[in-house]
Amino acid sequence: MEVKITETVLRDANQSLIATRMPFSLFEPILSTLDKAGYYSLECWGGATFDSCLRYLDEDPWERLRKIKAACPNTKLQMLLRGQNLLGYKHYSDETVRLFVKKSIENGIDIIRIFDALNDLRNIETAVDETLKNGAIASGTICYTISPIHNLDTFVKLAKQIESLGVQTICVKDMAGILSPKAGYDLVKALKENVKVPVSVHTHATSGLGFMTLLKCVEAGAEIIDTAISSFSGGTSQPATETMVYALKEFGYDIAVNQKLLKKINDFFKPYKSEVMKNGTLNPLVMGTQADVLNYQVPGGMLSNLVAQLTAQNELDRLDEVLEETPRVRKDLGYPPLVTPLSQMVGVQAAANVLAGERYKNVSTEIKSYVKGEYGKAPGEIDKDVQKKILGDEEPYTGRFADTLEPEFPKAKEYLGSKAKSDEDVLSYIAFPNQAEAFFDRREERKKNTFTYKIVRKD
Repeated sequence: MEVKITETVLRDANQSLIATRMPFSLFEPILSTLDKAGYYSLECWGGATFDSCLRYLDEDPWERLRKIKAACPNTKLQMLLRGQNLLGYKHYSDETVRLFVKKSIENGIDIIRIFDALNDLRNIETAVDETLKNGAIASGTICYTISPIHNLDTFVKLAKQIESLGVQTICVKDMAGILSPKAGYDLVKALKENVKVPVSVHTHATSGLGFMTLLKCVEAGAEIIDTAISSFSGGTSQPATETMVYALKEFGYDIAVNQKLLKKINDFFKPYKSEVMKNGTLNPLVMGTQADVLNYQVPGGMLSNLVAQLTAQNELDRLDEVLEETPRVRKDLGYPPLVTPLSQMVGVQAAANVLAGERYKNVSTEIKSYVKGEYGKAPGEIDKDVQKKILGDEEPYTGRFADTLEPEFPKAKEYLGSKAKSDEDVLSYIAFPNQAEAFFDRREERKKNTFTYKIVRKD
């Protein structure tokens, strides 16, 4: 049996360990080697990369994608898309979702892994449809979680519904690293018995289960697994590519990845890992095993956000209280899977409950929108008393919220005027207005400075 490898160092590994602070200039020299290594795909875009490029790295995310594609013509490029949320934290109109997907594919994306934080398929059908229309691979995604209302039958039913949308693969996305070896084996086995498309598995090493879980998932029939080159693996990242390839080959699995090139890739990233550890970008805490995640189901990114939030308020000593409050908030809200954006929303609410000394005294706009039904249908029933406290007498919305939204593109394009040099610029602004506009201003300033420099040199 062949097992295919998706390498995550360009996206989720560096997002999980160093908050997506890896600039294009850093990894550009190794791209041609990544392209020759025999990976099934390189996950390099989506998730937090878009926001980080504009906000911290002073890069155009679209240009970054085009450069990666030019350097990697032989390997599929993959992105993570939050369905109707795209790459942000709110829903967008179908028109915007379609244009974003179309432009992503035009600029170099071959595979779009599409998920909804609530596993509400109404929120992924538009993105799936547009992906298929533009000739890319749509990977429909199950957000794995554990709760009294989530079980094997729930996930199998969901997988069948996802397959009916026409996706070419189905991904089990274990964002918190809580999928155990047995649960992973049972789930993949059940999926292989009930769907015809290939199954991929994404997990994290946070709890220490990741390596074992991937092995058992492959034994159950998973054809694709996500791994990270070893210098950027482990902890809140993925299990190590070299380790998984070595182990799976010993068991007789056919893997096309070139192990000599894996060493070259890892040797390239080693000095950068040392650098980010020295300057504090990589906190040693995220590299260790955090078994508590099995109790709290808190993904690495959510944990780092909580630490940052509490530190800013000089309340870090109350982290344990917040972690204990998190599952209670999740239960109140109908057991949403803790994945972006719901993980951040639940974490912020848990912290607010603890710090205020009163539950739901302070409620974020996003939580209110969630309870109103604007993010989709909650997996379970929202606690009636909590709903009443948050909404008062207002009735929650039960339809598909995206159907109520006006297309964002025309107004955004008119507002930006000459600042937007392309449709891609307008989409960047729609997704992250403040960050994109600031980037456009910096870009224009650089252009003026470059022009002045050339004139001076000529004279």
